[in-house]
Amino acid sequence: MKEVVKVVVPGSFDPFTLGHLDIVTRAAQLFDEVIVAVGVNIGKQNMFTMDHRVEMALGAVSKLDNVSVVPMDGLLVDFCRAHGASLVVRGARSGADFDAEWAMATMNSSLADVETLILPAATTVGFISSTLIRSVARAGGDVAAYVPENVFVSMNNKEL
Repeated sequence: MKEVVKVVVPGSFDPFTLGHLDIVTRAAQLFDEVIVAVGVNIGKQNMFTMDHRVEMALGAVSKLDNVSVVPMDGLLVDFCRAHGASLVVRGARSGADFDAEWAMATMNSSLADVETLILPAATTVGFISSTLIRSVARAGGDVAAYVPENVFVSMNNKEL
């Protein structure tokens, strides 16, 4: 009997972008089950509440049958243990992203038996970041080309 491979794609997803969707979609093609773990980054001031970020992520991945979205608090390794996942999938847009992801991967591996797969960002979305999207949106710019349609609608319904 084949073992089901379950992976976690963590992030704050504030907001969920086409870059995030690319990584989740690619992970869904590679693995049996993908859990999008919507977490809190204490270094960031969120634009959206946890519930709103979960809702946006759910809408963005709704066509991916093997993907679920779950809120996460606490340590990623504890979340992975609780959900039976031993692999984390992260995206990296640049060398700086890779360095930061490598440091987190090394820490997660030392804390628990959790490995990390770092996928390079697709060239079409590699420049997109949630921080940049928030900045452009707050300044009145059009971010429709950089976020899933449901996220764009949600952002337009929120006073930024």
